[in-house]
Amino acid sequence: MKRTGGQLIVEALKANGVKRLSCVPGESFLAVLDALYDSDIDVIVCRQEGGAAMMADCWGRLTGEPGICMVTRGPGATNASAGLHIARQDSIPMILFIGQVQREAREREAFQEVEFRRAFTEFAKWVGEIDDAARIPEFVTRAFAIATSGRPGPVVLTLPEDMLRDEVEAPRAKRYTRVEAHPGRSQIDDLYLRLLKAERPMVILGGTRWDADAVADFQTFAERFRLPVGCSFRRQMLFDHLHPCYAGDVGIGINPALAKEIKESDLLILLGSRMSEMPSSGYTLLDIPYPAQSLVHIHPDPSELGHVYRPDLAICASPADFVEALADLEAPAEPRWAERTEHMHQAYLSWSKPPATGPGTVHMGPIMEWLEANTKPDTIFTNGAGNYATWVHRFHRFRRFNTQAAPTSGSMGYGLPAAVAAKRLFPEQEVICFAGDGCFLMHGQEFATAVRYDLPIIAVVVNNGIYGTIRMHQERDYPGRISATDLTNPDFAALARAYGGHGETVEKTEDFAPAFERARDSGKPAIIEIKLDPEAITPTRTLSEIAQTKSR
Repeated sequence: MKRTGGQLIVEALKANGVKRLSCVPGESFLAVLDALYDSDIDVIVCRQEGGAAMMADCWGRLTGEPGICMVTRGPGATNASAGLHIARQDSIPMILFIGQVQREAREREAFQEVEFRRAFTEFAKWVGEIDDAARIPEFVTRAFAIATSGRPGPVVLTLPEDMLRDEVEAPRAKRYTRVEAHPGRSQIDDLYLRLLKAERPMVILGGTRWDADAVADFQTFAERFRLPVGCSFRRQMLFDHLHPCYAGDVGIGINPALAKEIKESDLLILLGSRMSEMPSSGYTLLDIPYPAQSLVHIHPDPSELGHVYRPDLAICASPADFVEALADLEAPAEPRWAERTEHMHQAYLSWSKPPATGPGTVHMGPIMEWLEANTKPDTIFTNGAGNYATWVHRFHRFRRFNTQAAPTSGSMGYGLPAAVAAKRLFPEQEVICFAGDGCFLMHGQEFATAVRYDLPIIAVVVNNGIYGTIRMHQERDYPGRISATDLTNPDFAALARAYGGHGETVEKTEDFAPAFERARDSGKPAIIEIKLDPEAITPTRTLSEIAQTKSR
């Protein structure tokens, strides 16, 4: 039976287990939209392609299966590139389908034409264009395999609009086969001997390709061996923060005591992490290319092993397969490092206790303590980028897998679309988005998407009237010379109500708890605006103190 290219795209998505996708519609893929009319795939219509791509990233992040996004050519695709970049740097499986100009018009700079192989090669693992509708099952299956294999990442497929209208005979699409790399027995034995000889071992978890079982099983392994465990930047949900083996997050603003322990470790095990610039504190925790520590690096992509750091033992395996291979290792009766592990956990607990006061009338420390006491362990926290995110990363104690969605790439605007995506995926779990005033307005229009689909997320907008991170660096490097960092903002609570949601404004610390409860009880998407003094730029230092440090 002949089907249109649009029908074949939808058929291939269904065959590969796709249940939802995000899009901003365009005339270049009307044939796909028409085919979706007859399918049960959940189509989330967004307000800007960057937000749509970030939603797809979040689905890939929280499920391990490729998040799917569809946009039109030219400005639609270039808007979506922000989400592609996040997925690339964060190793998130994602497929971006782009409607393309008709085949006969290519290479003429037709309306909204972009040559996407040249434009997006840096953003994606593979960029392909489907010229023949009969090859759609082949191309889509390949896209799923590439997006999920090795180091996961985004794939781009462009769809000429006339190809999508063609009616052709084509094979029925089948589900892709996931490619796995397994650790060898000799490698596990080698690791085991290194561990038994170590005096100061340390494990850092990161990356993707984890699942709930792998997280639980590794926690059991760490507990048996009483190993200190840290989590890479914005991967804190890979280990229970109140577990006695947890040593803290290895990211921006790392606890100096933890950084010292990593540098002095005699066996450093990187599991799933690339240990890129942010978790490595600007490539200072490990020497390049030869770390002072004995390094064991486990990663599912062989091209990452030795790419920056030369490991003493390289194991090409996904975290889940590696952890499974650890199950039969026998722990020493009294690990010589057990007391060190306990000390590191206590150091983390002290480091993660928020300050009680600060400049102005709203203090974030008590707000974070209230949230810790009044949210469930399965609450999902999302955020974009900015100094405000420190309050979540340092002071929220993640307890469960899949409760964090935040970009390691430091992309602003991610938190709100991610919250919409997370709530659509897990409607029974509370979803809290943290955003700065600058961050929120990057993709704040997706609040309308939350309202349309009745997704009662709570967005906590920390409004200090500036691009805070940039101002902090500006005050440090060019004190007294303020340029391009002041902001004029709307009334965020009124904005929420204008969209059809619930809005609150917090100007004193004690106002936050009742405002949050009202937002929660409203059953609507909500924005809680916290009017924070711009002097409260970090949990421990003010803007004035940072400027004075430079001037001295």
